[in-house]
Amino acid sequence: MGDPYGAYARFYDLDLQGMQDDLPFLEGMADRCGSPILELACGTGRALLPLAGRGFRITGIDVSPAMLAVARARLQAAGLGDRVRLVQQDMRSLDLGGRFNLAYALVNSFSHMLTVDDQLAALSAVRRHLEPGGILILDLFNPDMGRLLDFRGQVVLDKQMRDPATGHTITKYRSEQVDLGTQIIDVTYVLDELDDQGALRRTVFPFALRYFYRYELELLLRYAGLELEAIYGSYDLEEFGGESPKLIAVARQPC
Repeated sequence: MGDPYGAYARFYDLDLQGMQDDLPFLEGMADRCGSPILELACGTGRALLPLAGRGFRITGIDVSPAMLAVARARLQAAGLGDRVRLVQQDMRSLDLGGRFNLAYALVNSFSHMLTVDDQLAALSAVRRHLEPGGILILDLFNPDMGRLLDFRGQVVLDKQMRDPATGHTITKYRSEQVDLGTQIIDVTYVLDELDDQGALRRTVFPFALRYFYRYELELLLRYAGLELEAIYGSYDLEEFGGESPKLIAVARQPC
């Protein structure tokens, strides 16, 4: 099997540029738990770099060689490679030879676990890698039924970006279609890159996400042997409610 995220890797940092809302929350949890830290689906290192810059020791895993290659280059450029270990692994079958005080999956990364078997395999693997009392954070979106019903496969303009490395203009379109029975959203990104000569290069990146409801997530964590500490509705640690934008679970490895 090839790299499922390879086509998107070179656009990832540009697409998420300026996304920092989750970092104060994450840094606070890192201060609480201390090193070593495990990031699941670390991508190109958006969250790894600031934590490593603050002195934490981190292992980042991802299934995508292309994403990890970008992360390595960023860490090397920042002089932080000695604090971070990057490993190509699947969160469902972790085998890292160590335990961590904190593990986290940001920006809906856990939603790539589409089946109950996938979800429980990932949670059980992470639990085996947590120290007693160690913390797992799952950062997910709170599904809005009104918005989900609008996902009928129509293609919409998402944003237009300018790549500072090439000067090219990149126009991003997206399409989302939901299956309410399986709770799976099929997403397609279309990225049109226009160079200085007017030549167009199109990249199509399809993927799927599974959305979760609060008590479903709580049961998954319990079944995997983790103790729920809190459910938050925002990065500001607001109490979770029906209108909350986020569904953030904080769970603990039993002592």
